[in-house]
Formats: sequence, structure tokens, C-alpha cells
Amino acid sequence: MLPDQTLAQAEALLAAYRARGRMIATAESCTGGLIGAALTAIAGSSDVVDRGFITYSNEAKAEMLGVDPALIARVGAVSEDVARAMASGALARSRADAAVAVTGVAGPGGGSAEKPVGLVWFGLATRDAVRAEHVVFPGDRMAVRAATVAHALGMLKTVA
Repeated sequence: MLPDQTLAQAEALLAAYRARGRMIATAESCTGGLIGAALTAIAGSSDVVDRGFITYSNEAKAEMLGVDPALIARVGAVSEDVARAMASGALARSRADAAVAVTGVAGPGGGSAEKPVGLVWFGLATRDAVRAEHVVFPGDRMAVRAATVAHALGMLKTVA
């Protein structure tokens, strides 16, 4: 399902976290668990991957991650603020040292002028900071989701 290159990226990421005795959590919307799947496809990942939250619905984001429903109503689920809140919530509800969150419009429908198909917001939380960034990925639904996984793994690598 995921390219060999992404699995190699996940394996290298796990090795970097393992070497420092650190753990990872994920909070996923548009990828539906693919980041966690990439990480756990590697044997021995349980010493690095603490947990993953698949929060596809707004209700799940609120219930599982503590994202304020009023925030979602105000800025929308696909936004910088929600990505940050998702990452912070995953970190707070885990034993992880870093948490990555993704929320986006994978397509083929659901896009708008402000939030086109392919737009993904990423949140990355550590005990010291929370940051967010966004990318608009080209391609079909699977291409957007696969690119999102690779980008999220890359973000986690920056804080390994």
C-alpha cells in the first residue's frame, strides 16, 4: 500500500528515535491511520510507537484529542489551529516525546477555493514546542495520502 521508499523512511525514523530512547504518537484525519501503519509495518516498532489516534470525524477530534469543538466550528477541521490542537492533544494523551497530526482534503471532492483538494495541515508537538505547516499535494486521493505520510515522517525526523 505504501511505497518502499516510505517504509525505508519509517525504518530510519524508528532507528533515530530508538537510539535516543524516545517515543512517537500520531493523530490522523485524512490519512486514516496510514502514518501509524507505515511505522508499525517495521518489526520492533513497539518500543518507539506509543499510540495513534484516528480522528476522522470532528467529534473524534474533540473526544479523543480534546480539540475544542468551537475552534473547529470557527476555523474548520482543515486548519493550522486544529492541526496544532490535534498534535498537542496527542502528546498530552500519550507517553510520547513527539506527536504528529494531519488534517486535510484528500479528495476527490470536498475542496473549496480556500481549502483545495490536496491541502494538508500538519502539526508537530514536542514537550518544548508546537509548530504547524501546510502543503498542497498534487494527484489523486491515494497520492495525496501517501505524500502526507512521507511528509509527516519527515517532520518527525526533525525532532528525533
